[in-house]
Amino acid sequence: MGVAGRIARAAALLQEGIDEELGRHGLTGPEFDVLATLRRTGEPYRLTPTQLYRSMMVNSGTVTRRLDGLERRGLVRRLPADSDRRSIQVEVTPAGKRLVDEAVSAHTANEDRLLATLSKQERSALERLLRKLLLTLEA
Repeated sequence: MGVAGRIARAAALLQEGIDEELGRHGLTGPEFDVLATLRRTGEPYRLTPTQLYRSMMVNSGTVTRRLDGLERRGLVRRLPADSDRRSIQVEVTPAGKRLVDEAVSAHTANEDRLLATLSKQERSALERLLRKLLLTLEA
C-alpha cells in the first residue's frame, strides 16, 4: 500500500506543479499536449485529427474539443488535406509554434526543478522501475 499510495501522491503533486507552469503560458495540459504533438512532427507541423488522437491516446471527440479551443485562440488552423479535399489537417500557426516552444523550455526546466531532490542515478533507476511496472500494468 505504501508504494501505490506514494506513486499516486507523487503523480498528483507532479501534475499540480506541471499544470501551474503551463498555466503561466496560458495553456492547460491537454492544450499543451496537442501543440507539443504537432510540434514534434517537424515541419510543416501538421497531422490529421485521426493521427492526433491516436498519438495522444484520446478519442476523436476529445481532440475536436481541444482543437476548437486552440483554433479560436489562433494557435492551430484546420486546412484541407493536400491529397484528399474531404479530409483535413491540423497545423500549428506561427503564434502556436512560438508559444509551444516557450512552454516546452519552461516545462523541461520545471520538471528538472520538481525532480531536483533525486540524483541523475536515482532518476534513471526510478524511470527504469516505473517503466517495468507500467509494462506489466498496461499488458
